[in-house]
Amino acid sequence: MSQGRAFHQVILRPVSSEKSYSEMGRLNKYTFACPTDVTKIDIRRAIEEAFPEQRLTVLAVNVLAVHGKVRNRQYRRGKGGRLTGKSPDWKKAVVTLAPGQKIPGLFEGV
Repeated sequence: MSQGRAFHQVILRPVSSEKSYSEMGRLNKYTFACPTDVTKIDIRRAIEEAFPEQRLTVLAVNVLAVHGKVRNRQYRRGKGGRLTGKSPDWKKAVVTLAPGQKIPGLFEGV
């Protein structure tokens, strides 16, 4: 991997939504959640090196920055107050494979 990263450090998890399922079936696109510091090249290399027996060819990688939500919570201990927190930022990577190729074991049985 580039920069000495393992696959699980570049790709955190697949994104499961109705849109990602339809794109996977129709357009051969797979959607993954990634850390904010990875690049398109890192994602391409991680996908191609993770499945060497299938010899996947990544045609394109599109990346979107997803900002974490700010969450407020009130608590009533003592004088009462308010806590503010934020969920982490992440990147959504949409990987397009060559026609006829699939990632084995991903979303099977769903």
